[in-house]
Amino acid sequence: MDKTFDVAVIGAGPGGYVAAIRCAQLGLDTVCIDDWKNEQGKPTLGGTCLNVGCIPSKALLESSENYARAGHKFAEHGIKLNALSVDVPTMIARKDKIVKAFTGGITMLFKKNKVTSLHGRGKLLKRDDGGNAWTIQVNNDGKESSILAKHVIIATGSSPRELSVAPVDNVKIFDSAGALALQEIPQRLAIIGAGVIGLELGSVWRRLGAEVTLLEAQSEFLPAVDEQVAKEALKSLTRETGLVIQTGAEIQSVTASQDSVDIEYTDREKNAQKLAVDKLIVAVGRVPNTDGLGVNEAGLKHDERGYIAVDEYCRTNLPDVYAVGDVVRGPMLAHKASEEGVAVAEWIASKRDGSPDATAKVDLGIIPWVIYTAPEIAWVGKTEQALKAEGIAYKAGQFPFMANGRARALGETTGFVKVLADAETDRILGVHMIGPYVSEMIAEAVVAMGFAASSEDLAHIVHAHPSLSEVLHEAALGVAKRALHI
Repeated sequence: MDKTFDVAVIGAGPGGYVAAIRCAQLGLDTVCIDDWKNEQGKPTLGGTCLNVGCIPSKALLESSENYARAGHKFAEHGIKLNALSVDVPTMIARKDKIVKAFTGGITMLFKKNKVTSLHGRGKLLKRDDGGNAWTIQVNNDGKESSILAKHVIIATGSSPRELSVAPVDNVKIFDSAGALALQEIPQRLAIIGAGVIGLELGSVWRRLGAEVTLLEAQSEFLPAVDEQVAKEALKSLTRETGLVIQTGAEIQSVTASQDSVDIEYTDREKNAQKLAVDKLIVAVGRVPNTDGLGVNEAGLKHDERGYIAVDEYCRTNLPDVYAVGDVVRGPMLAHKASEEGVAVAEWIASKRDGSPDATAKVDLGIIPWVIYTAPEIAWVGKTEQALKAEGIAYKAGQFPFMANGRARALGETTGFVKVLADAETDRILGVHMIGPYVSEMIAEAVVAMGFAASSEDLAHIVHAHPSLSEVLHEAALGVAKRALHI
């Protein structure tokens, strides 16, 4: 007879593996099913984020930033270098070593927490006749087995969206995963898509010496970002980083040959343009992974784009079946997936204990976003354009990094922090940042919003001097028009 688990998690990315660990911590007999294989064909945990996403991309961003600093910024510190060069294979090997350490770490965490790990593709079949457990088929390279689970958490993540005119071969035309494994710097590189992934990958290879052109279909640059921040980002990324960013570009054809990749497109004025490059990266978003999951056979509701329908507790229309992360509504962010995984685990445990926990849910309104370019971009809550569109009266405070002592010492003075607060209650509605290390600074804003703080609350908090966090403090003071150092 197939073994029955309390919980089966399908997918071992940030949503799945965190959900599995938390379920086990709460005393639930848990199995995690995942079919990811690394380049050597060996099973590995961590999903897109750890294998070909968040972690490896940040490793390459750091390497390329160090190279750029050495080439362009060390001299002003009195540090002189001769014959600066970069060894790309060594850089890639460092990235791979970091990935191996983290994916191996999840294996150890599973053992520590007694999570059963099964390699293969999980498919939701049916509930048993008694109505107590779901049958899940596990296909491991053609070898099929099955397990039973009282509760199922779907955390299958997402994959790069394909572009029909530019089929990926990871030789001349790359997806976001293939772009992390380039062994040499292309002289000319084009990226279709100027969103988070496109900008981060473009920054890596531009800093290493490639001529980089980004072709973005949308007429606006980073439309989800606060308009003022997006404007500052565009200026910095084009003037300082040296990216060529064209918005309103519609791709007509892509032809790959041994010598080049030829792109025909129309610009924002609808004029025909041609671009020849050595390599092309396709970064036009991601799509949820639901193929082969058995959603139709099981009767699992989903929309036309493949996103599984869930409520605020990540419950699907099927009893005791949940879904988290990229496969459901909300931002495709690793930390959002992880927190949803934790919330679902705690909801399941509270149901077992006879008192369902109404707080076991994630507030999507205070999920932080980060783009790891240089300068970094981070935000949480509503933008100014959203507040205006919704007719919400607000106050704004803003402070530049140029006036901050720590930023001056670092030599990183581009950007600012903006705090938006309700005009009547002073409750913080949004915080927007562009500048050095704002990926770390945004957490304070998330905490403040999580506790419904006002801008005055933030202004009353003592911040260390000199520190970059003082810029947030001054921006909060600026809401009441009392910033001190400008």
